[in-house]
Amino acid sequence: MAQINPSINFNGNAEEAFNFYKSVFGGEFTKIIRFKDLPASPDHKLPESEENKIMKIVFPIGNSNLIANDIPAFMGKVNEKENRSKILVTADSKEEAAKLFNGLSVGGEVEVPNEDNPSGSYFAMFRDKYGIEWMIEFNPEQSK
Repeated sequence: MAQINPSINFNGNAEEAFNFYKSVFGGEFTKIIRFKDLPASPDHKLPESEENKIMKIVFPIGNSNLIANDIPAFMGKVNEKENRSKILVTADSKEEAAKLFNGLSVGGEVEVPNEDNPSGSYFAMFRDKYGIEWMIEFNPEQSK
């Protein structure tokens, strides 16, 4: 079966954001490639200030990967307040959902706090301090 692996663009702070995510979820990165690691191209020489930015970072979470990169300045900025879509994390327990929400939402903007909702799930929706939108859900019916 196909697997979905969300990929996010950042404005130069992908590594900082992913270290934050690692502090919440635990685990290790499986890949970090910086722009300086790519073969040099005479047509597109990156300024020194861009060389240490992330070309690709991969962070396994459960059976999926969260992937990101920094956008080089010459490509413009990502609007961090745009609706880039939301990352849905399905927790194995109400406690895990609360832990993830409490960790990821620090410094962010909560749209829907962790609460039981009419569909029977425990759910939260928020934008983290990096502008990434998350939904955290625990559905007791799915965990049986």
